Amino acid sequence: MTAGAALQRQEFPGFAGGAWVADVGGPPSAPTVLLLHGGGQTRHAWGGTALALARAGWRAVALDLPGHGDSAWPPDGDYRIETLAREMARFACALGQPLALVGASLGGMISMAMVARDDAPPVAAIALVDIAPRIEAVGVDRIVDFMRAHPDGFATLEDAARHIAQYRGRPVVANPRGLGKNLRRAANGRWHWHWDPRLMNDDNHSHRNDPAYFERALAGYAGELMLIRGARSDVISEAGAERFRQTFPRARFANLAGAGHMVAGDANDVFSRTVIEFLAAVMPASRPTSGHSQPGEPTR
Repeated sequence: MTAGAALQRQEFPGFAGGAWVADVGGPPSAPTVLLLHGGGQTRHAWGGTALALARAGWRAVALDLPGHGDSAWPPDGDYRIETLAREMARFACALGQPLALVGASLGGMISMAMVARDDAPPVAAIALVDIAPRIEAVGVDRIVDFMRAHPDGFATLEDAARHIAQYRGRPVVANPRGLGKNLRRAANGRWHWHWDPRLMNDDNHSHRNDPAYFERALAGYAGELMLIRGARSDVISEAGAERFRQTFPRARFANLAGAGHMVAGDANDVFSRTVIEFLAAVMPASRPTSGHSQPGEPTR
């Protein structure tokens, strides 16, 4: 195992004196992989992948997005993509070089928008996790319905687990205690999602369904690019994935069997291997794990 692989909680300057919180692991001087989760998730969505990256020799930074988890909420409730991309560019500039982004859903949108900014740092590689400039309305509507449901929270973690299982089309987890990382308990004892409800305000949906905006952003990106799709996804259809490959023919592509939109949660081991293979080919770690063969080239 690479030295320094354990993940440590770290705080970084955020909104108006508040902090952004990340789990960080791996050699401090190694190339950095910034992991940006999807809307309504927290940094814990990347737990297994961040640790795998750190063990393989990269510096992994799994960030709670603004308004999520333990990170600060913006005072004005502004979660527009352009605002988040601006703030993420500021944050990423402090991480050093070389730098790669792994962005799922909302985190992928932020990644696409950020690399088009003049104030963004150089980004060697982007892995988009079940997100692309053009996405399916039916899948997006299901996400929105899921996130807007139960505004009064849940009586128990088991209730929350049933809601998640229904969305994912999977059995209810036997032990839902781990969900305590993704929910917060209010004074009245009810469990609420660990993110700012203002995230779902209509004003914050600017550009989220604007494919031309994201295609322009990626058109000027010169680094390495990959799309990792969940084979069961209703957000990126097979036709949508093919459209992405035609629009960006240099991009690598992986289609992970058994995974839906929540790719890292549905197939974490194969997802982590796929990310590591991609990064090993385009932004090698400074100190790869001893005793392991060099990963193969990901599918194109």
